Amino acid sequence: MAPALEVADIFRRHGEAFRQAHAGHLGCVERRIMGAITACRTAALGGHVEQCDDCGTTRIAYNSCRNRHCPKCQGLARVQWLAERQAELLPVPYFHVVFTLPAPVGEIAFQNKAAVYAILLRTAAETLTTIAADPRHLGAKLGMTMVLHTWGQTLQHHPHVHCVVPGGGPSFDGTRWVACRTGFFLPVRVLSRLFRRLFLRELENAFGAGRLRFFGKLGNLRRLNWVVYAKPPFGGPEQVLAYLGRYTHRVAIANNRLLSLADSKVRFTWKDYRAGGKTKVMTLDADEFIRRFLLHTLPDSFHRIRHYGFLANGARSDCLALCHRLLDTRDTGAASEPTNNHTRGDRPCTAADFAICPDCGGTMRRIATVPRSCNPQPFSCDTS
Repeated sequence: MAPALEVADIFRRHGEAFRQAHAGHLGCVERRIMGAITACRTAALGGHVEQCDDCGTTRIAYNSCRNRHCPKCQGLARVQWLAERQAELLPVPYFHVVFTLPAPVGEIAFQNKAAVYAILLRTAAETLTTIAADPRHLGAKLGMTMVLHTWGQTLQHHPHVHCVVPGGGPSFDGTRWVACRTGFFLPVRVLSRLFRRLFLRELENAFGAGRLRFFGKLGNLRRLNWVVYAKPPFGGPEQVLAYLGRYTHRVAIANNRLLSLADSKVRFTWKDYRAGGKTKVMTLDADEFIRRFLLHTLPDSFHRIRHYGFLANGARSDCLALCHRLLDTRDTGAASEPTNNHTRGDRPCTAADFAICPDCGGTMRRIATVPRSCNPQPFSCDTS
């Protein structure tokens, strides 16, 4: 069932006023995102007519914008991505580690998104691999999946990285699997200090090379509290996938958190984690809501989901095969073939799998094409 209120509705009612009020500094990326979300699943993008095989019900299904910032366009992408990740799960505990930038560094990141977000992901990965390589802590190679988030519950700019990491890795000579201690990953205080040092070093190098601009001194940033948080391990592979499904393809706010739009005010729910995760309601002017939503637009071609270590894209298959052999040897005393987490008959999920009849639950088939509307798409990159 579709939410009663969507981000697209807020853009339709108040987007043009926002565009005019902020014409001087509203970028092309933000304009394109507003246009895509506004047009998503409307006649502006065209579509097709579907008919149920069983009961004959017909309906028009308009095309999606497929923009990664759109709250309505992440469902299929999430399912397909998770299906690919399922075959890569190892039979070990998984840990969730979060690297957060202090607020003053977040301000630098907002003005230099592509450069600083990349530094954040890269140094978080380097921090984990460096500490894990130390024999005093683990003495093994790590693999990790990292997801960049830039928002908090109230939509303010809050850049941080979520990391899902297997609890161990191959030894450096490739002869055995080295497991973390039960219920413990790596010391967060050690991680925090190295993360701060590596990040500030790269930030200073980027500044010296002219790749970013900011005011102030790096020395002041060294005195800030750099937070790295390691959560308890997941209960099993199913929980890992459930977690990834919640975090990998999220946008700043889901439509189901929106409560109302009236008198140019937007009401939405948020969780106050300082009050034990209590759900509260926030009210913002529509202009401020749109401004906060657009804080989290990513530069074109920027990858917010990245894999490092033995899960890096280049050699992932070979590294995972080695991990399975080492784990099987450890558990059974004899090497065996890597576990395949796909069941027989599995196939890639497609949009057709979501075409369910609203009346009887049958399968909807395409029977005709609906052309695009002749109306021009709003919020183009034209700044006039």
